[in-house]
Amino acid sequence: MITEWNILTNVESTEFLKEELKKIEAWENEQKGLWFWEKIGRLPFLLLDKITPKFIQEKIGLAIDELGNYIQTGGQYLVNEETILKKFTPEGSAWKPDEIRAHLRDIVPIRKMDEAANEIGNSRTKMAAIQGATTGIGGIFTLAIDIPVLLGLSLKVLQEIALCYGYDPEEKSERIFIVKCLQFTSSDIVGKKAILEDLASYNQGNQNNQIVSQLQGWREVVTTYRDSFGWKKLFQMVPIAGIIFGALINRSSMSDVADAGKMLYRKRRILERLKELDSVQE
Repeated sequence: MITEWNILTNVESTEFLKEELKKIEAWENEQKGLWFWEKIGRLPFLLLDKITPKFIQEKIGLAIDELGNYIQTGGQYLVNEETILKKFTPEGSAWKPDEIRAHLRDIVPIRKMDEAANEIGNSRTKMAAIQGATTGIGGIFTLAIDIPVLLGLSLKVLQEIALCYGYDPEEKSERIFIVKCLQFTSSDIVGKKAILEDLASYNQGNQNNQIVSQLQGWREVVTTYRDSFGWKKLFQMVPIAGIIFGALINRSSMSDVADAGKMLYRKRRILERLKELDSVQE
């Protein structure tokens, strides 16, 4: 007879999960450096805001405001979950999304989730590089397009990674977690520490209370995200040469977002499995 205990222990052992959790915690500690360069990186945008034509500033502002709809409704940034979930659907089955997510939560090994998340991260990183090269052609004018588009790509890759680990980005609490992941990649030392403390609430089942109240305005999130790679984007303002800089900068930025999403969602799934293993042993 197959019991809940059989299923859990056949996926991963407690020792394995705890060891993987240590690796994630080591990664979190590594993210708390580079404060000086992150601070310096925001300075070029003080200059950029002064020299950018008004119509371009308005265009950026409208795009940023549109992204604000994501937290409330998902807007145009919600991804097609079928493409992601079919990676985990047994051949020939007609499972519904909720059934596949349950399958992910209980049966699919973490390493299988990691493989899918890595594949998605690599694909979206290449896409972001192409986007950066394309918008790097026109210098400051196409930079106004690049920032909102890169934000949109970042939101999408985080949603896809969420699906890989069995979470539903159509739920508002998950969209808030995704925004927190985005904030994490662009925050300084103090900000990263605060966000990690916020995200710990998700591992304790307090998604709908503490996190919602602590999440600041979307415009501030986007401003921080934009400013965090200001000195890099300054090079992208040079026409033609911006093609190279745009590709490299966007590739690096998307890679950071994908890595953060994978680690933070991976941590949640591992902690939930450890909790389940503890409960069935009692």
